[in-house]
Amino acid sequence: MQRSLQTWQGEPITVEYKPFFLDPTIPPEGVDFREKMNRKGGGRIPLEHFFDAPRRMGERVGLKFNFEEITKAPNTLLAHCLLALLPDHLVDSVLDDLYSAYFEHGQDIGDIETLLQIAKKHEVEITNLPVRMQEAEVKSKVQVEVNEAYQMGISGVPFFIINQKYAFSGAQPPEVITQILQKIEKEQV
Repeated sequence: MQRSLQTWQGEPITVEYKPFFLDPTIPPEGVDFREKMNRKGGGRIPLEHFFDAPRRMGERVGLKFNFEEITKAPNTLLAHCLLALLPDHLVDSVLDDLYSAYFEHGQDIGDIETLLQIAKKHEVEITNLPVRMQEAEVKSKVQVEVNEAYQMGISGVPFFIINQKYAFSGAQPPEVITQILQKIEKEQV
């Protein structure tokens, strides 16, 4: 989506990120990544084959997926809480760093110290951040938004909703997203 928006020539588009848990059963301490992925694939597919398609798709748009670096499948509640506490102008860049920390460097983005290092990089005041990220009100706000996605039938990410009317899912190439946006813009006229 970001690559499509970099070259977008139509009406201005505002992106709003919403939280989603791919696996809400992951405990706060996370689980072993390889075991989880083997279970997900039913043990029928070697993990390298399982990772091949996302790795190739990422390479096409300049994203790195170093699955061999990932040891833990994290519970991402605190990462979503961090994002919920940020001013809007920082969300994109912090989210990029969360993805990079996890998918490129295998860092545990469910770990509060990892999250604080990412926040520090963006000059976020971290004095009270660990407490705020764990406040019941913040966690509840995140959970409400996740539940809304589940109630809409969303079962995976990425998932895009445009103008509360159009939706599509999946990691689409930038040119496909641009075509979808152009079609929607024409229909809105």
